[in-house]
Amino acid sequence: MVERADEPEPVRHYYAVGFEERAKAEWTAIDAAGVLGPIAMSPVKGMEPVQAIKSLPPARMKRLGLQPGQVRALGPLWPRAWL
Repeated sequence: MVERADEPEPVRHYYAVGFEERAKAEWTAIDAAGVLGPIAMSPVKGMEPVQAIKSLPPARMKRLGLQPGQVRALGPLWPRAWL
């Protein structure tokens, strides 16, 4: 979740990250989200500021065009095409 000056509360942004290791994927997403603004430091309405939703198998990554190690910003809407 990113704290933005133009929003009353932190906004969740989704990222597809081409790392199998969950912790590495989460930290990579944090680095990418830091460009948008400060990362929320505590849960908001019961949701963690950074959380992996689902891991993508290599075949799905390939079909969606996500290269190993690549980060793709998906925006603030639920990424249903990726899940």
